[in-house]
Amino acid sequence: MNQKERMLKNLPYKAWLDGLQEERIACKKKIYEYNHLPPDRWDERSAIIKDILGKTGDEINIEEPFHCDYGKNIEVGENFFANYNLVILDVGKVKIGKNAQIAPNVSIYTAGHPLHPDSRNSGYEYGINITIGDNVWIGGNVCIMPGVTIGNNVVIGAGSVVTKDIPDDMIAVGNPCRVIRKITEEDRDFYYKDRKFDVEDYK
Repeated sequence: MNQKERMLKNLPYKAWLDGLQEERIACKKKIYEYNHLPPDRWDERSAIIKDILGKTGDEINIEEPFHCDYGKNIEVGENFFANYNLVILDVGKVKIGKNAQIAPNVSIYTAGHPLHPDSRNSGYEYGINITIGDNVWIGGNVCIMPGVTIGNNVVIGAGSVVTKDIPDDMIAVGNPCRVIRKITEEDRDFYYKDRKFDVEDYK
């Protein structure tokens, strides 16, 4: 196996060999174009970001600036929205479902390094895949760490560091992130804490 094949199999690999550095530079050129696109050229954004990422739905909106390593290792579903300063280290695969809402300053890290300094100084690193389900809302300044799976219909509270899997239909917060409760049918009528909707077309 070459180093790219090792990387994509979640094995230790060296990031400067077998064309990986060149792939990252090519991705950075596209990201530079995307991040510096003038606001009056809004209609060009979708085509550029779809060229950067591996797979998307028709509707995708990522506010600039956005950063990633390779781009092609990222898949997002229909109706994807990410606010400012999304960072995805996609040396492993990142798969995100439909209707994702991602707040500012979210970091999704598949990448990591060995703990022991001798192993770390050898130049080997790794990427472990991350999967995020449908209808997930990720709050501001959240970090999602390598190997995590987040289920469908999950809310991750702002500032959380997600180090373990989160099941479907849960609210999870904290550092480290922990489930605090299940999302229930009673939650449907509230838009914020104890504040009820004053309109009828939210259901």
